[in-house]
Amino acid sequence: MKLGIVLSVLASLLFAVLYYFVTYLEPLSGESVFAWRVLLGLPALMLLNARNRGWSDIERTAGRMRREPTLLLLMALAAALIGVQLWLFVWAPLHQRALDVTLGYFLLPIFMVAVGRFFYGERLSRLQSVAVVIASIGVANEIWRLQALSWVTAIVVIGYPPYFMLRRALRMRSLTTLWFDLLFLVPPALFILASQSESVWSQFAGRPALFALVPMLGVLSSLALVCYLSAAKLLPLALFGLLGYVEPILLFIVAFLFLGEPVSSQAWYTYVPIWIAMAFLAADGVRSWHGQRQRVRA
Repeated sequence: MKLGIVLSVLASLLFAVLYYFVTYLEPLSGESVFAWRVLLGLPALMLLNARNRGWSDIERTAGRMRREPTLLLLMALAAALIGVQLWLFVWAPLHQRALDVTLGYFLLPIFMVAVGRFFYGERLSRLQSVAVVIASIGVANEIWRLQALSWVTAIVVIGYPPYFMLRRALRMRSLTTLWFDLLFLVPPALFILASQSESVWSQFAGRPALFALVPMLGVLSSLALVCYLSAAKLLPLALFGLLGYVEPILLFIVAFLFLGEPVSSQAWYTYVPIWIAMAFLAADGVRSWHGQRQRVRA
């Protein structure tokens, strides 16, 4: 379990480093960085599937898609949903919208609790109910402050739940789903790189450091993915979910301290209630985890 905790925290650290690292990839656009991240992520998944003997499951899924056009469409839809998130993650730091994405990641666990309640009939615990109410105060302040929720934040909050719901409905292994997600994203990634006004070679020749920086992007992204998936396999679900709160905190630190995005005095009235709500969710996660451990021991 200790190894799983270390890997989960390391994955969060690597995603935070990646968040900052993309700002060093000039003159690449957010779309180009997204394309390289997709293309360089496939080799890591190939190694993971080979290590975990996942190719047989991938072959079975590919056979099903050939026989069932509906499954093919659903898998393509899942890839499109996650593709938008992968693009937004590397686009935001390059356009001074990193804090907006971070706010979305803060809100996502709370929104997922609400999705579980309304779509799956899951009962909310007292702490979860309190968290939703407190988070709503922060969201209301943000809407009042900006007269709308940032479209960047909205894409994170509204875009991720359908993806997770679709993955739940498909009932496939995480590695299999991720493999097909990236595979479906390869054509758009290649199109992005091919349709740029300046060719890939010209970009790299104009800034030779990209010959080292772009492969480093692949290493960071792949290592983060490997650590994340390995932690998911080693840890109980409740503890794994609890450690998921580390990432948005680190992303906020990167955006605020390293990317220099300002937080106005009024914006703190958005963040503080949401952080309090996350603390309640974390407390509920700890309670759930301890309950599971006690039942196992019994």
